[in-house]
Amino acid sequence: MRITRIETFLVAPRWLLCRVDTDEGLVGWGEPVVEGRAETVRAAVHEMADLLVGEDPAPIEHHWQRLTKAAFYRGGPILSSAVAGLDQALWDIAGKRLGMPVHRLLGGPVRDRVRVYGWVGGDDPGRLREAVAARVESGLTAVKMNAAGTVSRSPTVREIDGVVERLAEVRSVLGDDRDVAVDFHGRFTAAAARRVLPLLEPLRPMFAEEPVLPEFGHLLDGVVGAGPVPIAVGERLYSRGEFLPALQAGIAVAQPDLSHAGGISEVRRIAALAETYDALLAPHCPLGPVALAASLQVAFATPNFLIQEQSIGIHYNTDAELLDYVLDTGVFAFPDGHMHRTDAPGLGVRIDEDAVRAADRAGHRWRPPVWSHADGSFAEW
Repeated sequence: MRITRIETFLVAPRWLLCRVDTDEGLVGWGEPVVEGRAETVRAAVHEMADLLVGEDPAPIEHHWQRLTKAAFYRGGPILSSAVAGLDQALWDIAGKRLGMPVHRLLGGPVRDRVRVYGWVGGDDPGRLREAVAARVESGLTAVKMNAAGTVSRSPTVREIDGVVERLAEVRSVLGDDRDVAVDFHGRFTAAAARRVLPLLEPLRPMFAEEPVLPEFGHLLDGVVGAGPVPIAVGERLYSRGEFLPALQAGIAVAQPDLSHAGGISEVRRIAALAETYDALLAPHCPLGPVALAASLQVAFATPNFLIQEQSIGIHYNTDAELLDYVLDTGVFAFPDGHMHRTDAPGLGVRIDEDAVRAADRAGHRWRPPVWSHADGSFAEW
């Protein structure tokens, strides 16, 4: 078997998919994207295609090594995301070639179902109760919310109290049998995070995500030590090497993204590394169907897995929905707050190619919002 062609598809609302064809008719799908930089990743995928077209897709690790290292300059979100999507597609082909799901190729399942959570807002607290109630009604047993919208570099008393009030309102809807995670989104300084985190502990958040920006990872140990709230980071870390200092600082939850951090191959290694630090895995995934399918395959085979993010119903998806691009939407159903394991081959999802090609003809130019503080200076989104 040989790889004959690699195509990419820019699909709404903000995703990029890739298709890897072989001369025996097997096709693999991947999702290589950086939100807001999809066109740039698309170019990187087609550059990397030179290393794959004409090759046997089977030696996935051999291809991963070449894709990540052969160009001399390595890492970063663009290159790692391009590799991630191609890696997903190669695993998809491998599973289909052998007639088994990827999780069996990773050593076999360690669980029958994967707990998932959904986003409920938090930038604007006005409709939080309504959003949480809707998520509970859909079957979810866990949600994630933003801690705040724009936050002053030195938060005011009102801003600090607002974070606690938001979480308290969500907890009041969820009760004690469901979970809520709080996403700081890198909007807080380390000093501000150390002040706020201890105030959240009485409300028992499942974890506090990205309390400081990734470039301030050297300050993480102080943030972790500020109180008992479990700290989660990783959506903007792209390799084992980048996760190591965070794990050494004592984070409780590692959040690599299957479409950013080198795909299935590297995230499996990140999970194993996290396990040596008694940390759990909760892959980041506010993305499309292939990214979620790949994440689930890893989750089914990873002992230290905690919970899976998924984008069904997320506020970003105004032009299209994850389920618009799949033929078998049932694989992503979560009536009991969990997505259940199947033995469908490869990544376990059948992509609606007609819908993907139609969406690509329209394309998209999604960009993240650009925020400012009251004085006009740049604010983290």
